[in-house]
Amino acid sequence: MKIKDAVVFVTGANRGLGLEFAKQALERGAWKVYAGARDPASVTLPGVVPVKLDVTDPASVAAVADAARDVTLLINNAGIARVGSLTDDGALDALRDHFETNVVGMLAMSQALAGSLASNGGGAILNVLSVGSWVNRPILSAYGVSKSAAWALTNGLRQSLREQHTQVVGLHAGFIDTELVRGFEVPKATPADVVRQAYEAIEAGAEEVSTDEVTRNVKAALSTGIYLKDAAQR
Repeated sequence: MKIKDAVVFVTGANRGLGLEFAKQALERGAWKVYAGARDPASVTLPGVVPVKLDVTDPASVAAVADAARDVTLLINNAGIARVGSLTDDGALDALRDHFETNVVGMLAMSQALAGSLASNGGGAILNVLSVGSWVNRPILSAYGVSKSAAWALTNGLRQSLREQHTQVVGLHAGFIDTELVRGFEVPKATPADVVRQAYEAIEAGAEEVSTDEVTRNVKAALSTGIYLKDAAQR
């Protein structure tokens, strides 16, 4: 599908990667851009339609589905990432929190808008995933588990929605220069470059896109496990 003249809904659109998704959608000629955020007043980008949204609240998701029946592209960007190992105190609660937003919230939005996508020709869903879908390290363990599940969810949605001609795209990336990882002293991609590649993948009809060399190398090594073993030991 083309971004030009699309009706785009971006979750978590008030800052970081979500804000960049909304911005570039407008620049690419989207007809309308819904910007979902828990506090719609925090959405300050001119030209978008601010929408109150908490992906973990069923009533909020249902209200969005009713308000955005013209949507043709859903960007499931909303997510959380908290530092911690699976052996830390509180790891169970952290895992539940990550799953509620990063997995259950993603499915809730996809289910809620799937009917509208079908009515509007099929459209597309893009799920923001991570290199953490494939490599899990103690610093972000619960996040990694949730992104692994979100990858499986993305693959499942692709099969479930294929008959209605909805393109489902998984976006994998390493560290991106947003508030989510502000305290990490590591190489980071720019949100602008990640979003550019994401929209190019959608327009090319792709089902998956890896936006940096590390992520592409990890994906390529899945069949051998060599890179994954090395990364897990670092």
